[in-house]
Amino acid sequence: MPKQKTHSGAKKRFKITGTGKLMKQQANLRHNFEGKPTKRTRRLSQDQVLAKGDAKVAKKLLGR
Repeated sequence: MPKQKTHSGAKKRFKITGTGKLMKQQANLRHNFEGKPTKRTRRLSQDQVLAKGDAKVAKKLLGR
């Protein structure tokens, strides 16, 4: 049987922690920094745990 390939887009976007949770980069951190407070950009730069429903789909894409 052929092996299941990992989804290339998913492996670039998600990171699995030691406990098995999926981490993602937050949105709104690409441009227009003049209009965003520094406090907000610092908060957005931190990784966030993926929602339970989304994590189920993402794990399948990652072959877990």
